Amino acid sequence: MNNRNFQKELDRIIERQGEQKPRVLLHSCCGPCSSAVLEYLTRYFSVTLLWYNPNLYPEAEFDRRYATQRELLEKMGLAEKVALLAEPWRHEEFSAIVKGLEREPEGGRRCTECFRLRLTECAGLAKRHGFDYFCTTLTLSRHKDEKRINALGEEIGAAAGVRWLPSDFKKQGREMRSTQLAEQYGLYRQLYCGCEYSLRKREAHSKEPAPGDRA
Repeated sequence: MNNRNFQKELDRIIERQGEQKPRVLLHSCCGPCSSAVLEYLTRYFSVTLLWYNPNLYPEAEFDRRYATQRELLEKMGLAEKVALLAEPWRHEEFSAIVKGLEREPEGGRRCTECFRLRLTECAGLAKRHGFDYFCTTLTLSRHKDEKRINALGEEIGAAAGVRWLPSDFKKQGREMRSTQLAEQYGLYRQLYCGCEYSLRKREAHSKEPAPGDRA
């Protein structure tokens, strides 16, 4: 896993499929991160976007980020092309899986379980609705461990019986491109990852966003 190039693996999948556009269920962590990913993936796949983020806190933040996701699809001209499968705010599901991990540092085991929760839901829906692949926008951010996310995706996909689409979406300048698109469309860009623990960390360290520290 350490030496794998996930972008090259994705390139090979795209090369093999030719003119065919397989169906992929793409979990979105937020509108800004999904922007460059959608711009890229919709050239090669028939994409349905999954909004399942029970980690987000408080509920007003969940609502704001969901509204931003819808706004992005409209402004990118993708509202008719990319279906949006949205699930309501069920924060209790996140709270249950991180119980006992409250004191974990950001990026630690609590984050792993958060990734697992969202990818498991995505894989289950992908299997149920006959998608060829499932994937997530989470690998776009340099703050997220693409090796851990891909390992979880492969494990969960194998258990669910649906193929995981490998990715490292930050490659080829897409993280910077997502920032450009967010600015171009005037999107709300959040200042913390999403859960109450990342919010508390942000509040404890600074009232102002650090350069490059937007989720």
